[in-house]
Amino acid sequence: MGVGGEKFQLGTVGALGLSVVSSVSIVICNKALMSSLGFTFATTLTSWHLLVTFCSLHVALWMKFFEHKAFDSRTVMGFGVLNGISIGLLNLSLGFNSVGFYQMTKLAIIPCTVILETLFFRKKFSRTIQISLSVLLLGVGVATVTDLQLNAVGSILSLLAIITTCIAQIMTNTIQKKFKVSSTQLLYQSCPYQSLTLFLIGPFLDGFLTNQNVFAFNYTSNVVFFIVLSCLISVSVNFSTFLVIGKTSPVTYQVLGHLKTCLVLTFGYVLLHDPFSWRNILGILIAVVGMVLYSYFCSIETQPKNTDVSAQQSKEGDSAPLISDSLSKVENGGDDDEPLKVPMWSSKYSRA
Repeated sequence: MGVGGEKFQLGTVGALGLSVVSSVSIVICNKALMSSLGFTFATTLTSWHLLVTFCSLHVALWMKFFEHKAFDSRTVMGFGVLNGISIGLLNLSLGFNSVGFYQMTKLAIIPCTVILETLFFRKKFSRTIQISLSVLLLGVGVATVTDLQLNAVGSILSLLAIITTCIAQIMTNTIQKKFKVSSTQLLYQSCPYQSLTLFLIGPFLDGFLTNQNVFAFNYTSNVVFFIVLSCLISVSVNFSTFLVIGKTSPVTYQVLGHLKTCLVLTFGYVLLHDPFSWRNILGILIAVVGMVLYSYFCSIETQPKNTDVSAQQSKEGDSAPLISDSLSKVENGGDDDEPLKVPMWSSKYSRA
């Protein structure tokens, strides 16, 4: 495998590792903030996360850690607003449904993403990938899903949350490849729209779900400390999310999300002494088997593509630039043999 393929693999492993560590850390931090200190305003907190992320990236831009790259403003605005709405809908889904049904909602994101990519991008998933995803979903379901209490409003909200989340994650991958922007550049431009959307709906949504006013909460020193800590960790979470989806795929990101769920359950039992049963252990083991199979089959199927791209790069010789774009076709996991198809929701191109 060439240098390009090795860099892609190292970059992908680093992005996956950063995503896991930061996400598990913020879950533990938020659990202490919400469970122990009573700060249960999740949507408003998320808007603060995005605002701090934008400010951090603005400082990084000022220090020239990355370059600003402007592209279609309507696409960025629509993408940012959609991301904010999807987060709000997920919180509403949790508020109107039982924890078990909410976990089923999160599980449904993977098959929904597979269906959307198959229909609109003609992406094919091999039988082995489908089987490994099924094993993964079975394991996470056994470990996390408990009671299933259905209601009409909760079901509609869950369906909307699934659809908007899938579209937003597919757009993350598509926009980075179509406009040749890095995850940092996309996150920097979309953060203000996401933050503003959540900041406007957050206090009302949180007030509706908790019957409390976020601005009237008693902000003790401990609460402020954990809020600041959560916001700082969120910078890494938001950055790694865009990085992982850009380098891999929305489906891989969802698989990674379920790995985080298993790790959170494990850490909760070990560190916080949460209740644990043999069902949780069995489910986690099954999920781990599914994730190992998925990673193995993905590596086998993508290896020929990386080899072909590396061979093409070496064949180009001196005509290739010495310094390539950090989020090039190779590092994004793209296939040069197949042109990227524009999604139906793109505001710049014709709507199919």
